[in-house]
Amino acid sequence: MDFLQFLAQYRTDAGNIFFQGITYIAQEVLVVAVICWLFWCSNKKLAYSLGFAYFTSGLLVQGLKITFRIPRPWVLDPGFRAVESALPGATGYSFPSGHTQSITALLGTLGLHVKKAIWKAFCFLFIFLVGFSRMYLGCHTPKDVLTSFAVSIVCVILCYHFFSKKDAASGREGLIAVCMAVICALLVIYTLWLHHSGTIELAYAQDCVKACGAGMAFALGYYIEKKHINFSAPDKFKDKAIRLTVGLLAALVIQEGLKPVIGTSLLASFARYFLVVSWILILYPLLFTRFSPHKK
Repeated sequence: MDFLQFLAQYRTDAGNIFFQGITYIAQEVLVVAVICWLFWCSNKKLAYSLGFAYFTSGLLVQGLKITFRIPRPWVLDPGFRAVESALPGATGYSFPSGHTQSITALLGTLGLHVKKAIWKAFCFLFIFLVGFSRMYLGCHTPKDVLTSFAVSIVCVILCYHFFSKKDAASGREGLIAVCMAVICALLVIYTLWLHHSGTIELAYAQDCVKACGAGMAFALGYYIEKKHINFSAPDKFKDKAIRLTVGLLAALVIQEGLKPVIGTSLLASFARYFLVVSWILILYPLLFTRFSPHKK
């Protein structure tokens, strides 16, 4: 808290706008859009590496959040004030930082993949800036950010070397999918137990089951696509742009359109995120392979 109080002394209107913009880079929608571009249009191997890094680190971070249940800085110290514009995006428990996890999974994976040193430096600079922005805005303590970075970068390195660099996952798709699904199922059970015992509120449990629903669908989609679909990316940029645009718009419709239909219960939250990721990895590839020559 002392470090956050120190940073708060030097806030300016321009600094608030700048770091609020930086923190938007780590939003869920950007990571998902990049995964979709890589998966549907560019580099499936890299997409799987990024996807597993993102979802495994997300599951770990959500598990730590509901286990330690550390409040936000302004709750820990009622005299502390965060930047007002950052409050709507600061949901859930404080420890560890979800924004730091998201950007580390995304740019950490891309930083390992790119060859030029300047692009590697660019990726890791933005990881630092996003982490710092969470502290500048008053949403997280250094412990929140550093723990999230440590957990996420370990996931990034392991997933990149396993899925992308060495392709050690080849022939083990079923085992990998089962392991991922079991982790998701155990975390769902743990979350439900904490919620029904009154330990965590519905909003905190929802964040966790959303991650589990997405992770479960990613595990299933990984196995089905590798074993039964195995599509290829189109060659022309126009075809790639159409594929990406249609797919993202449909994912958005599923994400937002189902909310008023099925509600926001824990089961509905799990189902909604499961369906979105299932669309990305299974349903949409099945559709466009029916009408495209770019397949196995």
